[in-house]
Amino acid sequence: MVHPITKYGQPVLEERGEDITAFDTPELHKLVEDMFESMYAAKGVGLAAPQIGLGKRIAVIDVTSGEDPAQKIVLINPEIIGQEGTQTGEEGCLSIPTFREPVTRAKRVTVRAQDVTGKLFEMTGEDLLARAFLHETDHLNGTLYINHISPLKRDLIRRKIRKLQKANEWGD
Repeated sequence: MVHPITKYGQPVLEERGEDITAFDTPELHKLVEDMFESMYAAKGVGLAAPQIGLGKRIAVIDVTSGEDPAQKIVLINPEIIGQEGTQTGEEGCLSIPTFREPVTRAKRVTVRAQDVTGKLFEMTGEDLLARAFLHETDHLNGTLYINHISPLKRDLIRRKIRKLQKANEWGD
């Protein structure tokens, strides 16, 4: 089932999600399936539960956009445990559509998370995968990518979004 993407302005996007405590349940498996389906439908490479209105600490990532099913990653209750180097690249967000800004993040990132069975694992990613780990983990902590840009650019984006909301062109 494809869920609608929750847009900027909804409180769930700026709140820390609740930890997942029940693993290997039909509900969790269905949620993961729905999240991948929703992410692909929105043409994203990552999706966090708050982006479909759920305040839970779960995210899905596929930097191949569905081209290589072996690259699908599920992060439950993730935490970033290592960062090295820097990279600057244009970043966007499904919850803040049409806006893109250069964001500096770590080039190599190690994340510790649980899988759908509750098993703890660590994974290291570079470049786009490192950026996705940080972006999605930020979502689960209530932080949006616009928090990583200059206050001036952030305020400009917020003003444009308020204008779109007033004109009923933002949704949600």
